[in-house]
Amino acid sequence: MQSSDIAMTATPRLKAVVFDAFGTLFDVYSVGLLAEQLFPGKGEALAALWRQKQIEYSQLRTLAGRHRPFWELTRDALDFAARKLGLAMSEAAGTQLLNQYSCLSPFPENAAALRELKALGVPTAILSNGTPQMLEVSVRSAGLAGLFDHVLSVEKVERYKPHPDAYAMGPAALGCEAREILFVSANGWDAAGATWFGYTTFWINRNGQPAEALDVSPHGSGDSLGDVVEFIRRRRPG
Repeated sequence: MQSSDIAMTATPRLKAVVFDAFGTLFDVYSVGLLAEQLFPGKGEALAALWRQKQIEYSQLRTLAGRHRPFWELTRDALDFAARKLGLAMSEAAGTQLLNQYSCLSPFPENAAALRELKALGVPTAILSNGTPQMLEVSVRSAGLAGLFDHVLSVEKVERYKPHPDAYAMGPAALGCEAREILFVSANGWDAAGATWFGYTTFWINRNGQPAEALDVSPHGSGDSLGDVVEFIRRRRPG
């Protein structure tokens, strides 16, 4: 699918790119392969419900002012998902699944696209709900070390996306306005939150999902990081 531009003439010249991590750079559903080995016939359902509760818990805790580090929150979400599906998950199986979450498969085009952005001289960053340790392990295990100028964890502000305090970390680190930064996410709710905050946004819609009904649209969309490179190439300062 070719990238599609929304309100193209309204987008500014872009100076940097910020990426969401989980679901955007790292395939959160790749953990389903291990889940299927541990729970035959239930792995896909476990991975999907685990991810759903992980996002739900992060947003609920931010709304309530009850912060809990993302690693612990991820463990809580796994516990709930297993109980919901009636799975007898041993401590060893739970540990295996959690450890796998730190080594999620990267999407195949990641490294080439990130190197191309580096060659273009585009500063890059990750802005994620993940803890610093989770992100460090994930980046290293995916073979992406050295391809980001900043790896930003919301643990610093103890508020998860889409809270404005989380999104504010990008402009603060990169030294430019939010509208001059392309925020890239494969999560529709995250792309909407970043647009509300003031970023120029790009939604990676790998699975042909409908747009979120949140009265806002990303400035561009496509189905891979390659589309992101083309989008920003046309909007770099001359």
